[in-house]
Amino acid sequence: MEPAPQHSSEGPVQVTNRRGTSPYVLVCEHGSNFVPLRFGGLGLDASELSRHIAWDPGALPVAQRMARSLDAVLVQCCVSRLVIDCNRPLDAPDLIPSISEATVVPGNAGLSVVDRELRLVLSWRPFHAAVEAVIAERFARGMETRLVSVHSFTPVYHRRSRPWQIGIIHDDDRRLATPLIAALEAVEGLNVGINQPYSPADRVYFTHERHARPRGLACAMIEIRNDEIGDESGQRHWAALLAGILSRIRLASHEARSAPAHSRRV
Repeated sequence: MEPAPQHSSEGPVQVTNRRGTSPYVLVCEHGSNFVPLRFGGLGLDASELSRHIAWDPGALPVAQRMARSLDAVLVQCCVSRLVIDCNRPLDAPDLIPSISEATVVPGNAGLSVVDRELRLVLSWRPFHAAVEAVIAERFARGMETRLVSVHSFTPVYHRRSRPWQIGIIHDDDRRLATPLIAALEAVEGLNVGINQPYSPADRVYFTHERHARPRGLACAMIEIRNDEIGDESGQRHWAALLAGILSRIRLASHEARSAPAHSRRV
């Protein structure tokens, strides 16, 4: 598995290629396992912070390669989801998890209202403000915009094997998901999960619900099994495959402009 990333000097959120010409805005909410020093590692040692509970290993390098290939904007969170999960609504029980999978996170226990607000100010609010700003700028320039998030998942979860190499998560807006799934299923030997290993019912679709659905933006969430992208070769392969597929997806002009918008904003 790739080494733990260094904390970006850009702060809690980084926007790359802000004026990219692609219709895609890529987001990577779980690309870093960085925990600011003032949190004392949340009471966990470095080996725990290198695990999937703290981040999505391999997701950020794939997203970065995809962004370069597509000439797309990339918005990435630079703080571990154990500090606060930017892909969760404010009322989610795992927004600041005291237990992640089976691991107790001592530094997240018994947080006060003030402690919680500090976490929101540190990472959650800046991340969503950055996504908002990128989309607003693109709208002002009259650019078609599609929102795609890039994640990774573990081969085994609570002792249950996950056979899919990749999963595409979507709700009732399937404009991107349907052609993306079809193209992936055409790849020989590829096991594609449809709303697997997660679905919007698991409250993992928040970034899309907050930023894409109210605006009628085509959107989808990509989950890659992390043993597929644990090294540069795998990251390069998946980035090229996904960027190639996304670049070929064409939406009808009316579909590119509007879609049902019934998700609430937080």
